[in-house]
Amino acid sequence: MASSSNSKAEADAGDEVLEESIEHFDDFTLASSWERFISEIEAVCRLWMADGPKNLLEKGAVLLESFSSLYKVKSEMKYAMKSYCMEYYFESNPNGKAAERNFNLHDLQLCFGVKDFLVIAPQSASGVVLDAPEASKLLSAIAIALSNCSSLWPAFVPVHDPSRKAYIGIQNLGTVFTRRFEADRIGSQVPIKLMHLEGLYELFVAKFAYSTLDLSIHVFKVQFAMKLTYRTIPYDDDDDIKGTDSGATESGEDATGETSSRTQWDDDCPWSEWYSAEDPVRGFELIAIWAEKIVESSMEMAELENASPHEAEKWLIAPYFSPNLLKGSKGNRIGFSSQLHLLADALEMSFEAQFLEDFVSAADNPGSDKLKSSMVIPSPAVIDRVMRELFHEGVQHADLFDGGHKTSRAIKGAPLASLFAQFCLHALWFGNCNIRAIAVLWIEFVREVRWCWEESQPLPRMPVNGTIDLSTCLINQKLQMLAICIEKKQQWNEDFQDCLGSEDHSDSMTEDESVVGDDSYTTQKPIENVSGKVDSFSSAGDSHSCGRTIARDGSKTEDLDLLNDKKSSESTRRGSAGIIDSMMLLKSYQSMHNPYTQEAPLMTEDMHEERLQAVEASGDSFNFSAQLEKEILTSDMSAFKAANPDAVFEDFIRWHSPGDWEEDDLEDSILQSGDGVEKSKDIWPPKGRLSKRMSEQGNLWRNIWDSASALPASEQKPLLDPNREGEKVLHYLETLRPHQLLEQMVCTAFRAAVDTLNQTSYGELKQMGTKMDQLYRTLASGLKPLQDSETINDLRRLCIVFEHVEKLLTTAASLHRKLLRAPRLSREIFGDFYNFYSPRMGTGLTDDIVNKEYGRKLEVRNHERAVVSNMFSPPTANQSWRKVLSMGNLLNGHEPILREIIFTLCDEVNENHYAACDTGASQNELKSYRMYTSGTSNDLRVALSVVSCD
Repeated sequence: MASSSNSKAEADAGDEVLEESIEHFDDFTLASSWERFISEIEAVCRLWMADGPKNLLEKGAVLLESFSSLYKVKSEMKYAMKSYCMEYYFESNPNGKAAERNFNLHDLQLCFGVKDFLVIAPQSASGVVLDAPEASKLLSAIAIALSNCSSLWPAFVPVHDPSRKAYIGIQNLGTVFTRRFEADRIGSQVPIKLMHLEGLYELFVAKFAYSTLDLSIHVFKVQFAMKLTYRTIPYDDDDDIKGTDSGATESGEDATGETSSRTQWDDDCPWSEWYSAEDPVRGFELIAIWAEKIVESSMEMAELENASPHEAEKWLIAPYFSPNLLKGSKGNRIGFSSQLHLLADALEMSFEAQFLEDFVSAADNPGSDKLKSSMVIPSPAVIDRVMRELFHEGVQHADLFDGGHKTSRAIKGAPLASLFAQFCLHALWFGNCNIRAIAVLWIEFVREVRWCWEESQPLPRMPVNGTIDLSTCLINQKLQMLAICIEKKQQWNEDFQDCLGSEDHSDSMTEDESVVGDDSYTTQKPIENVSGKVDSFSSAGDSHSCGRTIARDGSKTEDLDLLNDKKSSESTRRGSAGIIDSMMLLKSYQSMHNPYTQEAPLMTEDMHEERLQAVEASGDSFNFSAQLEKEILTSDMSAFKAANPDAVFEDFIRWHSPGDWEEDDLEDSILQSGDGVEKSKDIWPPKGRLSKRMSEQGNLWRNIWDSASALPASEQKPLLDPNREGEKVLHYLETLRPHQLLEQMVCTAFRAAVDTLNQTSYGELKQMGTKMDQLYRTLASGLKPLQDSETINDLRRLCIVFEHVEKLLTTAASLHRKLLRAPRLSREIFGDFYNFYSPRMGTGLTDDIVNKEYGRKLEVRNHERAVVSNMFSPPTANQSWRKVLSMGNLLNGHEPILREIIFTLCDEVNENHYAACDTGASQNELKSYRMYTSGTSNDLRVALSVVSCD
């Protein structure tokens, strides 16, 4: 047993020694840290190759900003106490366009013509390798790792100063060839030779020519492609230049110091009355492309430099927009939307006081520091100017139904041309639309309205058509009522003056003249109402001559002399507008006459609601409504009695309320046969009876009939007392609560603003028309809850929606004006921009700032080139940035802001010697030399790739 236990212990000790020796085993293939670094790079590359683009996208690959299909993944690693980040860039579409023909490319794709690639860089502040040996060692490590995993990915290392955008790189092309990359940049003092195409061509040829003595006499078949980018002068800069020039010419003529008559881009736009919008389209970029061609000498390059851009094979155009267009509105954009935001803030504050005067007197309130500091009231001169524009400066009566959108009336505000709508638009820009400024402006506004009332002056911007539009806000209805009352006061005053003049004239007549005139002239006597004001005048010869009375059914007025018959009652008939066909009186064999009646008294929405509530509270809707309408019924009955002296109550019911008269079946059939009045007279008296409600004992309608006297409308007391109703309106305006005013101002301001924008001309941009229709519907539904004390946040969301549409509209208007003669370009550019901008048109309260830039380019057709070319107006001497012209290919005096050239030299190779074809090369060709240059006369970047046989 002892021996066995000893042997077991020896065996366990041997196992421990073996395990210890295994743990301390050194893999001499990865002996150094550099080799372990290569192994780590290789492992990451193998993992990315195994996943492929599809799986990498599922694992969270990041889409690069400003690119449509370029993604990247990254991995961090360490070597020699330094941290590095390796990034793999790949396209989601493996069959994408060639690098030279795609304009939405990464910088390295453009420089070297690659597609998928790796970049390894240190994790430092600069992000570049400043030490040359370190850069070479890093590039060697990644080249070995890619070779080990048989990858054809090109790899790059950023070097030198970051401003130089310098890279070195390498790519394995198989078992024989290797491509090396190098890029660098000259940021200033570009050699004159390299400013021209001839010098750049010779620079490229020098990379492979055997002799550099005289390159001009050698023939090299070099593939050449060029892209020139031109940019129009920014339109606001162009305006500044014109304004400076005009100011210089007028300085000797204008001694008053008036500013020059410089025009803005939107001077004839409908919103220009209120503000000048920043031009969203700052200008256009034109890209002229010369496709690949073979160049054999530097002389050909010199000729190309003198070529006109009109000779280019393709033109592309792209707008460049104002930076503020794609950012939030706070602090950097002025428009209706920004002021509506402020009006929403004023509405929120309006609940803090009971009366508007409380905000005006805030300076005397020690607890109102916020009002005193941030809510400044404009000077009295500004207030006077606003009042003059509203009430006195060539104001005409408004046509409230002219040019409005079909959905505009669904927004319960005031029409654009109305007085209250114009007040709201002025308030948006008055004192930055704060609550104190609005209170001051409203008080002055009401004072002007009262002056118009007291002086019987027409209320400007208000119709006097005798109707009140109940679809508008209550303030507008009250102003309509006041305008009608003022007109009636004017009529009374004029009639009263005419009456006094006629009495003076009759007093001065001689007795003989009076006798002679007794047959042809009857003195009119004014009829006064309770308040003592003149209402109308009666005439024994023409009792219905008053212009304020109308026929109930609008029948044509006939001369009363033609209606006289042999009946004695005709001598007492007054106020008849003519015979009613096929209707006879019940108690007299006479035709029924249609009387002139007074217009029903006008009522605003709150008056209708008061009556409705009173009827609902009474319970007896029939009799109570008759009580409320007693004055109207009495007037109609009196007029009917005057026109039909022999009429009875049943006759009035047949005329006024046919539904309460039940005809006999026999009479119905005769009347429906259409045989005319004669047959209806044959069945006199008419057969029928009153309805149940009209025949009840104590019926209010019958009581009113019994007490009504026979008076034509011209002799009756007016149903509408303009003095009383006018004072009611003024009392309402003067005692209006702040929140009630602001709620109606918000609805009216939104409606007036969108109606103003809707007048903009933007051509055949259908998306804009659809968006405006949507905005109207959104406002109509979103502004209704204001009357239910909905939260202010909902109103602010409406402001954001309005802001987005306003930006789209100004963009559409700007494009339409600039491309008026090329409507296709205008439509397609706006369509692309609309699709780009629409996804960010949210309703959130925070600004959605998207860093992605608009980069779509549109091909210009041949017949459109002249229009685009004319947009590049010749530069003036005052344009400092165009003092020296150092490059060729001028377009109307403009040199390109960017010139990009690709030189390529292809060699024929055996297809067994390379692993894959180059992009854009044939099966038996290899791009052995490729040079990309980009820049201007003050900036030049060169990227070179060379294939070598290792």
